[in-house]
Amino acid sequence: MSDTLTGDTAEAAAEIPNYPMARAASCPLAPAPVALELNAAKQLSRVRIWDGSTPWLITGYDAIRSLFADSRASVDDRRPGYPHWNEGMLATVDKRPRSVFTSDAEEHTRFRRMLSKPFTFKRVEGLRPAVQKITDDHIDAILAGPKPADLVETLSLPVPSLVISQLLGVPYSDAEFFQEQASRGMGRYATAEESAEGATALARYIAKLVRAKMENPTEDLVGDLAERVNAEELSVREAAQLATGVLIAGHETTANMISLAIVALLEHPDQLALLRDTDDPKEIATAVEELMRYLSIIQTGQRRVAVEDIAVAGEVIKAGEGIILDVPPANWDPRRYPHPDQLDLRREDNPHVGFGYGRHQCVGQQLARMELQIVLHTLFRRIPTLQLAVPVEQLPFKHDALAYGIYELPLTW
Repeated sequence: MSDTLTGDTAEAAAEIPNYPMARAASCPLAPAPVALELNAAKQLSRVRIWDGSTPWLITGYDAIRSLFADSRASVDDRRPGYPHWNEGMLATVDKRPRSVFTSDAEEHTRFRRMLSKPFTFKRVEGLRPAVQKITDDHIDAILAGPKPADLVETLSLPVPSLVISQLLGVPYSDAEFFQEQASRGMGRYATAEESAEGATALARYIAKLVRAKMENPTEDLVGDLAERVNAEELSVREAAQLATGVLIAGHETTANMISLAIVALLEHPDQLALLRDTDDPKEIATAVEELMRYLSIIQTGQRRVAVEDIAVAGEVIKAGEGIILDVPPANWDPRRYPHPDQLDLRREDNPHVGFGYGRHQCVGQQLARMELQIVLHTLFRRIPTLQLAVPVEQLPFKHDALAYGIYELPLTW
């Protein structure tokens, strides 16, 4: 009997694919083929992650929207069964204070309320002139510099870094430091030591900034948090954790999205022309939404754990089982989108999940949208002859990172 069970178990284990999954070298902008194949069969499947556990991978559009909005799917990474991204994140889970990214229910509402002020639609739209000037200044420097130019170094990374630094009240002169520290724990194979060292360095830096702004108030996000610390609504550690999370998410993800969108548009010149040749804000906004759907840069899933049994798409996720919400295949789900593999900048029926969905959707999504609208339209309007300096298959894509992107983007004109 035991031999039979062992054989069955081994056979079942062999059928469970590993996650994250590799993208096809011939189609580096598309979701992983295995994820698309799994989704063609059913909306959720078991996968195996780095620690040998087998959480549920959610690939279907309807299922992912349902679970994004389900309070029984917890973001609390301290709970048993939570599918951690890597060893480092697991090892530091009890050393990190709670934040908007790892809290549920009322605790989450409390944290999110403290971050909402700088990210309102009105406040973000008020930044448009500043973002336009930052973008134009960097494109001026590109045009005055050598060819080819690495647009990651000269545009994609510095523009959102400068914008988020201003929003938070973090000196831009420290951008290189926080980019280096933030990246230490984000690699697929990051160790516990690397994650802890990076997180500690960032926490100390932001905590020092919070204390300074407690004494000398400023009108920015860290200044707002410092005011709440003075009012005893937050501890310095909690304020530092919130600001650090926004700092990391606010520049790295947008930078990656800018780079990938440039490549996607260059690979689809007919669609590029639609964006370049319009000045209609609605058409530009529609184009950015389609790029968000098509590219879906969070390539390693948003993580959850079931706190109760959850029935979804014909399966039951048991309490204590891990959940990975895999956005790219959901945004390419043919059940929801006609011709999902086609980049269509005029696609208007497009409620994608690129920023998540429900109460945990990206707090900075309006800022990211505005930056993408300005940077992409301005870049191709001002440098209409822009082209890749190397074949797309030679670009160093970030296959090993939490958020998909490109390490270097050599372009000429």
